[in-house]
Amino acid sequence: MSVSRFIAGFIVGGAIGAVAGILLAPKSGAETRKILADTAQDMAKRADETARQIQVKADDAVSDLQKKGEEIKEKLQDLISKQKEGKETKEEKPAETPETPSEGTPEENK
Repeated sequence: MSVSRFIAGFIVGGAIGAVAGILLAPKSGAETRKILADTAQDMAKRADETARQIQVKADDAVSDLQKKGEEIKEKLQDLISKQKEGKETKEEKPAETPETPSEGTPEENK
């Protein structure tokens, strides 16, 4: 974001400098008004072009985020379905209990 702020500041600073230069130049009022009108039109075109470029970049970013979101969603759904399958498999098999020696007669424990 700092690069875009720098560019915006650069453009605004350039515009202010251009307007100040035109206003302080020794020209007639008609010439100055013409130059200001031309400069304003040029800046409006540049601003429109910049807005379009920003819109394209924003659209690309949103598209990328949507694709990544879909990929993450699919991975999560796969993990959930695998986990459900694992639980179903465990439920189908009876739980095996390890055999422990019973506390019977000493003869049985030998």
